[in-house]
Amino acid sequence: MESPPCYSAEQTNRARVLLLAKDYMLHGTTQDSCDVGPDFRMEEIMKDFLAKRDKGQLLIQRNRRLKENLLRPMQLSVSEDGYIHYGDKVMLVSPDHPETEADLFLPGDLSLCMTPDEIKAHLSNELEVPCGLSAAQTKIPVGRNTFTILCAAGEVIGQVLRYGQNFRLGITGGFDDRMLYLSSDHRTLLKSSKRSWLQEVFLTHEDSYLNCWQAAFLHPQLRLEYEGSPVPANTKILITHCHTNRGLVAHRHLSLRTYFGQEAEVAAHTYLDSHRVEKPKNHWMLVTGAPRKDLSTMLDLPKPPAEDTRALEQVREQVSDPGARSTPDARGCVPQCTLPM
Repeated sequence: MESPPCYSAEQTNRARVLLLAKDYMLHGTTQDSCDVGPDFRMEEIMKDFLAKRDKGQLLIQRNRRLKENLLRPMQLSVSEDGYIHYGDKVMLVSPDHPETEADLFLPGDLSLCMTPDEIKAHLSNELEVPCGLSAAQTKIPVGRNTFTILCAAGEVIGQVLRYGQNFRLGITGGFDDRMLYLSSDHRTLLKSSKRSWLQEVFLTHEDSYLNCWQAAFLHPQLRLEYEGSPVPANTKILITHCHTNRGLVAHRHLSLRTYFGQEAEVAAHTYLDSHRVEKPKNHWMLVTGAPRKDLSTMLDLPKPPAEDTRALEQVREQVSDPGARSTPDARGCVPQCTLPM
């Protein structure tokens, strides 16, 4: 004959709590048959549980509210002139590019997202400060990836943002009474990014010079000429931190386990190739909303069909091989272009 299974004291108390909860839901009080002992005040525990449930203070209720705010759908600003303005709501997107330095990486367009700590997110219904950041494979504007272009030195809301001009990036996270700013500072032994150990990027509620950023033109040889020009929307640019002069970067090959799944690390560091040009991992786009109601961002717009590029290929061949145009044929004649009469 088999011996009965042995249960620990914790398992026994848990079973008693479930039985008591069932009786309380059915009859409004505990039954005499449920003897839980004089030292185990189960009825008081159930009353406290029901009181917290009615006030919305249960852990699962607070956790659900935080997730609903972070994933709340947001409306991006629509640019009428094709430029970015102060006060616009945009998404910061790292364009898709082939990663040659690692075999495993997150492909596609990655959007900059606020990422609260996984443990703290389960214990609170508010955003922690400072709050972490990551890059996620999502192109839908929600509370955790919609940023607002804010003034840094007395600019007017609605004014065009220009290259070399300071600006701040604020995010509410879906909350109506909270604004956090994208910030960074020099790395230390106690403060750096989690995976790469480079300069950390975080969100804070403090308004300081650490919140200031600048947009730079992509090509370094034309960067000085474009200084002071309007920043176009949905175009690749560089975003540089003013205090440390480090570029915002998305590390696609360094994944983080976040509250929303596997996402890529975001840090502040400038990567240069052999020609002293910023690598594609430093490229970003300020994505605006689409004018069509059935689309959420400009990234969702269908691309126009490709035109006939044979003439362009011929020009490229002539540029790459200048002697091809003056090469004589078999009769010793140089081919000439004949124009139609």
